Amino acid sequence: MKRVIKFSVLIVFAALAIFLAIPQNHYIVRALIYQLPNIDDYKIFENRIVEKGEPQPWRISEKYNKYNFNQDQFSYFKTYKTVAYLVVKDTMLLSETYWGGYGKDSYSNSFSMSKSIVTLLIGCAIQDGYIKDINQPLSDFVSEYKEGDRSKITLRNLLSMSSNLSWDESYSSLFSITTQAYYGNDVKRIVLNLHSMGEPGKYFDYRGSDPQLLALAIERVTGKKLSEYASEKLWKPLGAEHDALWNLDRKNGTEKASCCFNTNARDFARIGQLVLNNGKWNGKQIIPEWYLKEATNPVSELIDKELQKTNQRYGYQWWYLNYKNYHIKYARGILGQYIFVIPELNAVIVRLGHKRNDVKIDGHPEDVYKYIDYGIDIIEAN
Repeated sequence: MKRVIKFSVLIVFAALAIFLAIPQNHYIVRALIYQLPNIDDYKIFENRIVEKGEPQPWRISEKYNKYNFNQDQFSYFKTYKTVAYLVVKDTMLLSETYWGGYGKDSYSNSFSMSKSIVTLLIGCAIQDGYIKDINQPLSDFVSEYKEGDRSKITLRNLLSMSSNLSWDESYSSLFSITTQAYYGNDVKRIVLNLHSMGEPGKYFDYRGSDPQLLALAIERVTGKKLSEYASEKLWKPLGAEHDALWNLDRKNGTEKASCCFNTNARDFARIGQLVLNNGKWNGKQIIPEWYLKEATNPVSELIDKELQKTNQRYGYQWWYLNYKNYHIKYARGILGQYIFVIPELNAVIVRLGHKRNDVKIDGHPEDVYKYIDYGIDIIEAN
């Protein structure tokens, strides 16, 4: 009996070794080691530098950090392991607070806020004349998508998350395509081998494949790495104070566009300020105003698949919330990374941290409302 058990164990280990030896399964070892994503994961991945140019430090408001959080607010920040909370008002830094050993120079992963950055880069490519029309098929830029039902997918379908591609947006499964894309070493192969599940352009259905394909289109049409184009068109013009880091799938590999842009709260706020400026920076139009307006408002002809009603919360990889008569555009990441843009208050709010409230109100995480309320309190108190 013992021989049978020993032999069975050997068979299991041999099968596991063979399974893990398959190149596309190498990600499983890393996933088992590191398990759930962390805001400091830039330390475990290869990175490509998004170079800064001449820094343009934020002006500091005369009322900087005059607001004192109450006990309930501090408790909420602590519960969800906040590491940074920052408010910019009238292009001046009004308030910033850090916790857990993080500070104004600390890097944090953006997670899905990077999708919103990719959308801005599509806008830059339009401004530069690389892209003529967002209704162009993806196959104009990515030839692998010329055949079959995939040939119907347009840039606009990808921007609005309505591609209907075979992507499983599962974060807890070891074997999901999302886990493979995050911990694997060939994200380009993954998105080039997806298949169509039907007509695109009908449902808003959140999936990480779409920004990755947009990033590939940017790379093909500009002839530049995504990080290089981001440096040229965003990071240098916006006067970022630090180089950013974009996680790669392997050394000298491909940027993981659906997640993994790393910088600090002050520099994340520049992304929000650009949106608040309608695509202008220092008087120069970096992104077409018409495009940015479309990008940050809901694509209302789509059905929201999760909520089963007309889409009222998602544009071109930017979220939208009408709250207290404020028309708020925001980027968000899975662990509670947020950039909120509130035009009526001429304000940008950034929150970074380790945890997000999983309760949702009308499809928005409950903590979204809290962080917006806190920012409004700070602004109104000053």
